Amino acid sequence: MEPLKCVVVDDEPLAAALIAGYIEKTPNMELVGTFGSAQDAVRTIMQGNIDLVFLDIEMPQLNGIEFAHIMPPETRIVFTTAYENHAIAAFRLNALDYLLKPVSYEEFMVAVNKAFDYKRLRQRASEAEANGEYIVVKSEYKLVQIPVASILYVEGLKDYVKIYLDGQDKCIMTLMSMKAIERVLPESRFMRVHRSFIVNKSKITVIERNRIVFGKAYIPVSDTYRGVFNDYVSSRLVSNGRPESDPEDE
Repeated sequence: MEPLKCVVVDDEPLAAALIAGYIEKTPNMELVGTFGSAQDAVRTIMQGNIDLVFLDIEMPQLNGIEFAHIMPPETRIVFTTAYENHAIAAFRLNALDYLLKPVSYEEFMVAVNKAFDYKRLRQRASEAEANGEYIVVKSEYKLVQIPVASILYVEGLKDYVKIYLDGQDKCIMTLMSMKAIERVLPESRFMRVHRSFIVNKSKITVIERNRIVFGKAYIPVSDTYRGVFNDYVSSRLVSNGRPESDPEDE
C-alpha cells in the first residue's frame, strides 16, 4: 500500500510539532506539510491527494469545523483540540477520530489505524470496481461496497438514487444522479427501462402488463425504453414455433 499522505493544521507550534513528529517516526506515513492556519493549508489539501488531515479546531479566521466542510470527501480528518465541546459537530462531519491535547502516541496510532483501514478499503473497492464486480457509493457518511450481482434495481429520486439489493428489505440511498450510476453499472448486465429505473436483466423473473415485478415492487417500462426492452425480451422468449391456439377454435 502507498504511504498515507498527511497534513497537520494547527496554530499552536508545539502541538503541531508533536503530531508531525509522530507522523515522521511511523512507518508508511508521509508528512506532506505542517501549516499554522487553515488558509495556509487550503491549496495543498484541495488538490485532492491528501489522505489524512490532523486538524485543530480553535483557529482564527477559519476554524477547523468550517474548514472540514469544504475539504475533498476522500480526505479523512482527525480533529486534535484542547476542547471537548466540538465532539458532536466533529462526528457529524464523519471525522475518523477526535483527540484531546496533549495527544499520546497510543491515541495517535488508534486514529491512524482507522485511516489505514479506510485507505485499504478504498483500494480494494477501486480494484473490484475496475473489474466490474462491485460499485462503491457513499451512504450515511460511510463508503459502502456493493456487489453488482446483488443489485435488483435502482430508483432515481431527484438528486438521490435508491439501490435495492436481492434478499434485503432495506435499500441503500446515495447522493448520485441516474446518469452517474448508469455509467458505472455494466451495460451488458443492466438496462434503463424508465426515467427513474434501471434494472438488473438477470434478476427479471416476472413481467406483467409492461411492468417488471420484483416481489411487491412493480417497475414500469416507459414508452421511451419499451422498444429496446421488448427486443431484449423477444430475443430470450422460448417458443415452440407455432402460434398459440385459441381454446374456442378446438
